[in-house]
Amino acid sequence: MEIYQFLTALDRDSAAFPEACAAAGLGTNVASCPGWNVADLLWHLTEVQDFWSTIVGEKRASWEGYQDPRRPADEDLTAMYQTGRTRLLATLAEAEPAMPVWTWSQDKTAGFVIRRMAQETAVHLWDANAAGGTIRPIEAMLASDGIDEFLTHMLPGAAKGAAPVGGSVHLHCSDVPGEWTVTEEGDGFAVAREHAKGDCAIRGTANDILLALWRRVPLSDVDVVGDGNVAERFIAHTGND
Repeated sequence: MEIYQFLTALDRDSAAFPEACAAAGLGTNVASCPGWNVADLLWHLTEVQDFWSTIVGEKRASWEGYQDPRRPADEDLTAMYQTGRTRLLATLAEAEPAMPVWTWSQDKTAGFVIRRMAQETAVHLWDANAAGGTIRPIEAMLASDGIDEFLTHMLPGAAKGAAPVGGSVHLHCSDVPGEWTVTEEGDGFAVAREHAKGDCAIRGTANDILLALWRRVPLSDVDVVGDGNVAERFIAHTGND
């Protein structure tokens, strides 16, 4: 996807997010984010917006010195979110994608932040909708890119005590372009964007595969072919929720 497509998706999904939160009710538990209610989810994305607006807007080379915002009363959360949303969209729209900034990934550019914010917002919009009893799939091309982002940036972060995957995994989107083969390589993984046979295959819509990777839906929501134990260990490997 191109930068303008990420910005368009971010604009769309960040606008829909507070509406989904309001429809669900701020006190409603978010099953896909254990321990959180909808107000916590709204505050989380508000904090994330503030952080990346500051990093990119001030062209920071380090996160050190960043001051966390103070959480307001629940009834004031939406207004604070909307202010932050406006700031974030303006900041990212003005940023050169290749501009160097601090990130937690190996990609130290504003382009990484733009992509990350589009993806994080899409998944949290799904969380908010699901909390309210509405299942709205993530747009297919954005979800396919989200799988690629996950395999590139999230997969290296192993969960504490995670067992070795013990085999190769092929992921294949059934609705839009997107195929990857993941192979353990030392302490990490090699990811190839190609069609190949793995010890197991995970097939489904881009939305369903992405949500399974983020453990928003069970592995049974996608089609697993081959060694199901490899697939289960693969999904359990990452420390990211």
